[in-house]
Amino acid sequence: MKQVEETYISLLTDFGFKRIFGTAMNKNLLICFLNSFFNGRQVVKDVSYLNPEHVGGK
Repeated sequence: MKQVEETYISLLTDFGFKRIFGTAMNKNLLICFLNSFFNGRQVVKDVSYLNPEHVGGK
C-alpha cells in the first residue's frame, strides 16, 4: 500500500496567506479571520477580491 505524504502551507508566508485567504472559495474563512481581530467592535460582512495583476502601460 502506498503511503500518502502530508503537505502543509505556512500562513506566515505571502504564498501561504494568499493561497488560503485569497481565493473566493475560502471567502467565509477570510471573513471569520478578519472578524476575530475586531472582537465584535466592528463586523466584516463581505469582502471583494480585486485582480492583483497590474498590467503596465500609460
